[in-house]
Amino acid sequence: MSVLYEPVQWNRSKIFYDIVVLAMVAAYVLLFLKVAPNWSAGAQGTDYPIQRMRAFGTCAFLLLTVVLCIGPLARFDRRFLPLLYNRRHLGVITAAVAFTHAAFVIDWYFNFSPTDPYVGLLVSNTSYGQVIGFPFEAFGIFALFVLIILAATSHDFWLKFLSPPTWKALHMSIYVAYAAVVAHIALGYLQSGDNGPFVVVTVLSVAIVTLLHVAAASRDAREEAQQTGALQGIDAADWLEIGDPATIADGRAKIVMLDNGEKVAIFRHGSKLSALTNACAHQNGPLGEGRIVDGCVTCPWHGFQYRPEDGCAPAPFTEKVATYRLKLDGDRLYLNPAANPPGTHVEPVMSPLEGQGEAA
Repeated sequence: MSVLYEPVQWNRSKIFYDIVVLAMVAAYVLLFLKVAPNWSAGAQGTDYPIQRMRAFGTCAFLLLTVVLCIGPLARFDRRFLPLLYNRRHLGVITAAVAFTHAAFVIDWYFNFSPTDPYVGLLVSNTSYGQVIGFPFEAFGIFALFVLIILAATSHDFWLKFLSPPTWKALHMSIYVAYAAVVAHIALGYLQSGDNGPFVVVTVLSVAIVTLLHVAAASRDAREEAQQTGALQGIDAADWLEIGDPATIADGRAKIVMLDNGEKVAIFRHGSKLSALTNACAHQNGPLGEGRIVDGCVTCPWHGFQYRPEDGCAPAPFTEKVATYRLKLDGDRLYLNPAANPPGTHVEPVMSPLEGQGEAA
């Protein structure tokens, strides 16, 4: 094995994040056990073990909904970025809560059967040819399996070992898991009686996830179309006019779409202007949505940093990203669309902008 495993580097922010999430999970479960029995006639008189497994099941579903909402929300509002930084922590906690739900189900429904509990889970209902009475357990088992795989591979070791594209493709299966959870709920729990409030919560959750992703995708498509239209017809060997560098806030970037679909982030640090690829070497995060911290471009997803003049991560880190050449003609900034090899030093363009347009 050629990839070094490094233990998780905990910091105060991550510890606080996890404590808050765990406290919210505990509060939700306790509140559910106290309040849910009074929500509907179908829930009244339900045994405590069933209420307990429902509490963890619905908690896992809501956590998974939040996980899927964080990405598009961060695209619309930077204040959600701290949640995005530690989204993998939330995914691991979601898998743990879902596993707890499954454990309570096995313990209650199959523990007193002469058949092995896990065998009983798979063979107790095989009516796959009908909708009402369909073995919804299969969807839950599949979703739990996917969540456990994603939690187990959430460490950066697996990101490096599998390569970012493979790791990203694997973790996109969280959407398949979410669809399986919705099917699990719709074919199982929601058919068990008068569960009006939970039907509303489920429908609203799915609608919110869907609408946020559609809105984020539409916004990205509009931005890409505008940039592509602005650059259409320009030969790849020419310098591309970017505009007035004064429009770039200090410590921030302007993202430009090239004809080949690549995105370039043009950063300003005081009077210095530098251009890097918009894709972080760690997980293809959008560098242009980050900012310059301690002289380094900092990815908004997980905090990976690169020097703006050469695209190299500061020692002891070894990540590198591609750089681009810039030139200034009066108050017009130009970009050469030909990418330099990752780690290539490019002298920053100097302009009389220091102190103007400070980023908030």
